[in-house]
Amino acid sequence: MFEYFPGNYAWNLGVVATLNSGGLIDEVDRACRPIREAAAQGEDAGTPDFLRAWTALTDQLVTQAEEAEKAGHTRTAGQLYARATNYLCQAERLQSASAPGRLETYRRVLELQQKAFELKDPGISRVEVPFEGTTLPAYFSSAGDRAPVMIMWNGLDSTKEHMYSSGHWAELAARGISCLMVDCPGSGEALRLQGLTARIETEGWATACVDYLQTRDDVDPARIGLVGWSLGGYFAPRAAAFEKRLALVVAWGANHNWGAVQRRRVEREGERPVPHYWEHVKWVWGHDDLDAFLGYADGVHLDGVVEQITVPFLICHGENDRQIPVAYAHRSYDQAVHSPNRHLRIFTVEEGATEHIGLDHLSHTSTCIADWVADTLV
Repeated sequence: MFEYFPGNYAWNLGVVATLNSGGLIDEVDRACRPIREAAAQGEDAGTPDFLRAWTALTDQLVTQAEEAEKAGHTRTAGQLYARATNYLCQAERLQSASAPGRLETYRRVLELQQKAFELKDPGISRVEVPFEGTTLPAYFSSAGDRAPVMIMWNGLDSTKEHMYSSGHWAELAARGISCLMVDCPGSGEALRLQGLTARIETEGWATACVDYLQTRDDVDPARIGLVGWSLGGYFAPRAAAFEKRLALVVAWGANHNWGAVQRRRVEREGERPVPHYWEHVKWVWGHDDLDAFLGYADGVHLDGVVEQITVPFLICHGENDRQIPVAYAHRSYDQAVHSPNRHLRIFTVEEGATEHIGLDHLSHTSTCIADWVADTLV
């Protein structure tokens, strides 16, 4: 993996994710150069510096976008707003849960994202998925009337804005497949603005998403699939085991026993995706006490669960994933004995996409998944 900040895994992962989601190397370099010394102080210490530097870049792009919009150059303005959203969203992701101004930063992300949609991708709309007396905020990319659709779920620290910037929805659209990008409980807007926290029983989220999609005239209700990346590699298979209306499921990064990973992280084994890690996971899952959280997290696993998946199941994993062991991909595959079409795809160092969810070569992972979905769902 490209390491702009030697030895600082979490910051490097953010840089690589940004570059592989539409960021430009010159802009990222200009934002990162002033904070090299801060990065050397450790992943936690310099995160306010990271936010300030990347906010300054965001401000610059927004000014350029406003000028382009006034001049009638709407395509240019939309591209600038999209990159500004990407940069600010990645910087917000690295902050502590209690960081001053974090909520205001995320609200700005939402505003910039909407501007990008209006000027660059008007085919994407904001929707609300009814869920337990409230809603799950989401973006919907339509591929046409009665099209198959993939529900896309994020993980521990990503948002629906990251899903948009990944471009996976565009790969699906090019293959005639719509995409519902959802902030599940514990992530994005659902967590930040509505206080919805994650839980073991993710099938309830899937039921809400399927119920919503079946109300849309532009969706084929018999061809609804689900993909989840990172911690979504637990969320999605769990949901597919119990929500039987799903037509297929993809684990974009196997996460067969996330609870066991937490036990190892307490012992400082393996890499962690974000700074201020334990503050972040307690926020996501709605826990105050670390020991109580670890006990709950012991239940976040797929043993006895993937055996109940009865639809096609794709498992993708990088052989050099430093967060989640590649052995978990094999375990999910080996246990999914009732899937009529299970496929294990391990990305190698030689081809790239070998880090966590393929962030080091994101487009490669994305297109491989989109091809399999199209072959299976369309």
